[in-house]
Amino acid sequence: MIVNQPVTRALPGLLTSVSLAFALLVTALPAQAQETELPSIGGAGGGLIAGQQESDIGRQVMVSIRRSAPRITDPLVYDYLSAITYQLVPYAPLQERDLTLALIDSPAINAFAVPGGVVGVNGGLFLNAVTEQQFASVLAHELAHLSQRHFARRMEQQATNAPLTLAGMIAGIVLSAVTQSDIGFAAIAGSQALAAQNMLAYSRAHEQEADRIGMDILASAGMDPSGMPEMFEIMMRQNRLQGNRLPEYLSTHPLTQSRVADTRNRAVQYPDEKIRDGQEYHLMRSRLQVHYAPSPEVAVETFEAYLEQADPKRIDAIRYGLSVAYLENRQYEKAAGILNELLEKNPGRITFQVTLAEVRLAQNRPDDARAILTEALARNPGNYPITYTLAEAEIADGNGAAAADYLRQLTRTLPGQEHLWLKLAEAEGMARNIVGVHRARAEYDVLMGDLEAAQRQLRQAQEKLPAGTPQRQIVTERLAEITSRLNAQSNG
Repeated sequence: MIVNQPVTRALPGLLTSVSLAFALLVTALPAQAQETELPSIGGAGGGLIAGQQESDIGRQVMVSIRRSAPRITDPLVYDYLSAITYQLVPYAPLQERDLTLALIDSPAINAFAVPGGVVGVNGGLFLNAVTEQQFASVLAHELAHLSQRHFARRMEQQATNAPLTLAGMIAGIVLSAVTQSDIGFAAIAGSQALAAQNMLAYSRAHEQEADRIGMDILASAGMDPSGMPEMFEIMMRQNRLQGNRLPEYLSTHPLTQSRVADTRNRAVQYPDEKIRDGQEYHLMRSRLQVHYAPSPEVAVETFEAYLEQADPKRIDAIRYGLSVAYLENRQYEKAAGILNELLEKNPGRITFQVTLAEVRLAQNRPDDARAILTEALARNPGNYPITYTLAEAEIADGNGAAAADYLRQLTRTLPGQEHLWLKLAEAEGMARNIVGVHRARAEYDVLMGDLEAAQRQLRQAQEKLPAGTPQRQIVTERLAEITSRLNAQSNG
């Protein structure tokens, strides 16, 4: 079942604003500068935007996204996105490989990469990329932009023309994302705003460089570089079908016929290895097709129709999609029947096990869900979707303490997933662990950028703990960290 991230001030289409804000930042240059090769900056060689500054930018952007962008927090989809991204990462020439992933709940084609290692993907990318190779090509392209530090290189070049403070840049990014207006552009570019608005895209040179490096990443990771020109052709076809209204992705990543031809010519130079898609991609694609269907009834009708003309290679993914549609349409036994048949054919497949457990939870049968998941977890210790759904089963059965144990494990491995901290606070409340509630809420507030609220939560936790205990010491140290950050903000 798709889980949507609770957000404050949810705004439609925020990702476009974020992408445009970044595109603006990296392209507010004279036209003649756009085609020049710019030096790599930062690191030992110096430069305007160094590693820590990029990390600060990334953190601020994630705060803005968490506050304002509707997000998909479905553990199965997130786990797949993480797996495919980190299949590519070892082959990307990144200086920092610890990435933060954001899965945006929008059916439009879009993706972006931000300094500080933030990589964002719309749910709509799954809908439009017919193959895993096509989907991965977009990720590889974004990793290439990150690896070449195109954003930072443009910022250094821009600084020689119109010096800007880092704080102003961050304010502009956040303001543009939250207000979806030109106010942020003005904050970023000042007197250059008008000129900058005429250049809302990466330069041709940077796009070609990202294409070339992205295709190398794909090939090195054992994927098919031809996925990139295929994905470009899908985008251009969508552009024509929409009456030349650009897909969101192309508004910041301009695409020409010559660029498509160039990537197609490059693709044929790689060995033709007939690489097959992994099944998991198509399972997640089906899951999101149900999510974006106009209604559960339409989803059921759609997948029943798919089944009649299914490609034998995709039959399991289509049947899985039908089971998810049945689940959403409250046809629980039909959903369970398909999933049990799929598990007979694919014993131990985590996606089928977790979805079957979701069916049992929807039927208010937490014991059955727990039995499925406990066996699955024994074979896959620490697995995110299994552990999270087990926590859901324990909450459904009124076992807050057991749920909190599972969720604490997840917050240690995925500390940047704010919805996990909210769920942990819920479980701690059910278990009557008030200190645990305060601590979990504090970490949620930190991720949402509300340090004062986090400070209040930690002070309340501190007051409830006896002096000299290890737990109070941990809370005191975390409170000191938050207070130090607040003071730094005040002084900055």
